[in-house]
Amino acid sequence: MEQISADWPDDADGGVLRSLHQEGFDFSKPHEVDYNIDFKDWPPPLEAIEVLRSIYGVVELVGPSDLGAGYAEFKVFGPLSYEGVTSIQRNASAAMAPFGGVCETWGVWGGSHHAP
Repeated sequence: MEQISADWPDDADGGVLRSLHQEGFDFSKPHEVDYNIDFKDWPPPLEAIEVLRSIYGVVELVGPSDLGAGYAEFKVFGPLSYEGVTSIQRNASAAMAPFGGVCETWGVWGGSHHAP
């Protein structure tokens, strides 16, 4: 279970976790967390999507729209923690760096927050 603490770093990820905590989010249960990969160029190379699928399973491509640029999305089910979220973001970003991709946003439904 995530330790509920003021020790969460003062960054976007820590801020979202604090907001979720203030809203009564249940950190004791596993949750589905959505992660988005933003790419420098759209659409991303097929090889990038194949790499993501080999690591995270199902990957959905969401094309550009009036609401913003396109992105690739994958989901991870498990405990929600600062260490877990930031680790997945680092690993996904490292895997996508050769393809111009970066993972800087995540969200969990059941609390309606996304970082950043």
